[in-house]
Amino acid sequence: MSDEKEHLDKLMQELRRGTITIGVLSQLSNPQYGYSLVTMLAEKGIQVEPGTLYPLLRRLEKQGLLDSKWDTNEARPRKYYLLSETGKNVYDLLVVEWKGIVESLNHVIENKGDGENGDG
Repeated sequence: MSDEKEHLDKLMQELRRGTITIGVLSQLSNPQYGYSLVTMLAEKGIQVEPGTLYPLLRRLEKQGLLDSKWDTNEARPRKYYLLSETGKNVYDLLVVEWKGIVESLNHVIENKGDGENGDG
């Protein structure tokens, strides 16, 4: 593997780790179980491994951002997750922060090298 590819892979992993939470929260206005979340996110272009998703769901539930409920009516019991009231409020605030970050980064990227430090 080339150095560039190796660096890119590591940086993309860090970037995904930092953005997966907002992606997951965005899909939990209606109850979802783990595999349905993996599928929904994949359909929207966000790849999440179950080994990453399930610990994240448990952590978000422990933090009070998600409520959960077991459905034992099916042959295979499923744990459904849903945003709690706190989770809804935190998600809304997170979206505002995310949009600000995206706007700032777009500005920085589009104006790279235009600084007044003598090299632009």
